[in-house]
Amino acid sequence: MATKSRLRRTISRWASPAEAEARDLRRTFASSGVVSVAEAPSRTPVQLRGTLRTVTLRPRGGVPALEAELYDGTGTLTIIWLGRRRIAGIGPGRAIEVAGRIGEHDGQRVLYNPRYELL
Repeated sequence: MATKSRLRRTISRWASPAEAEARDLRRTFASSGVVSVAEAPSRTPVQLRGTLRTVTLRPRGGVPALEAELYDGTGTLTIIWLGRRRIAGIGPGRAIEVAGRIGEHDGQRVLYNPRYELL
């Protein structure tokens, strides 16, 4: 009985659209010189690739800030461009490569003002 349960879990995981998307993203963004979001160390220069899930305008301390969520199939990271209301080409679903140092703000991993390249 336990074998069927394990088999069903495995089939369900492989059939899940979210898992399939994560697998595809991991395969797409795996390359040399690029670290996965889940393995990226804090406070060290890193280069990451992924897609932007959300892009929102969230002022911080009276300063405009464009905030985006980067997802690469292994995890998510919040990217914040301070002093920007919008950036041409930056939108949900867009593939992007970013470079910078990951920090932490309110228990959340954040990358402020990264260098970026649209893919």
